[in-house]
Amino acid sequence: MPDNDGQLYTRFLTSGDQDALEVLFNKYKEGLVLFIYGFVKNIDVAEELMMDTFALLVSGVARYKETDNALFKTWLYAVAKKQSLLYLRKSKFCFFSLEKDFLDNVETEASFNPVASLLKNERELLLYQSLKSIDANYRQVLYLQYFENMKPEQISRIIKKNIKQTYNLLARGKESLRAAYEKMGHPWDI
Repeated sequence: MPDNDGQLYTRFLTSGDQDALEVLFNKYKEGLVLFIYGFVKNIDVAEELMMDTFALLVSGVARYKETDNALFKTWLYAVAKKQSLLYLRKSKFCFFSLEKDFLDNVETEASFNPVASLLKNERELLLYQSLKSIDANYRQVLYLQYFENMKPEQISRIIKKNIKQTYNLLARGKESLRAAYEKMGHPWDI
């Protein structure tokens, strides 16, 4: 049975297995860049913060403790979010708890914005565009659910809300997203 992500990370820390780190890096780099971009609105900074997140992992400063209810991916995204918020604070940007403009300003074509090239298909691009028009409180949780395939329990750990609040945000966000998606002229079949 192949190692899970937490075991790969532990193997890297204990035995210095560079292949384990490379597997984790290749698996999460694009998703992390897109997630961080939602906060910082600059693709170059997002890529740099993704690298900083992995630098924390390599240095062992951020320590993952494998438990039944905390997946490596959840922990990694929480570290990336913390890095993003720290960057915003240091850069003296105005920050709101879920960043008012989370996921705004993404162009529809890859030629205008490299973030669009990360989106895998047209459906994801349409969802991404629809996300721009809904409330910021819903954007982050829906992004994590639709684009990162996270479960509500994982999302609640990242956004630091209890599970009931997370389920409420997801339900209201999905309804708001459905309305925005249909307003764009596409049938809701998700």
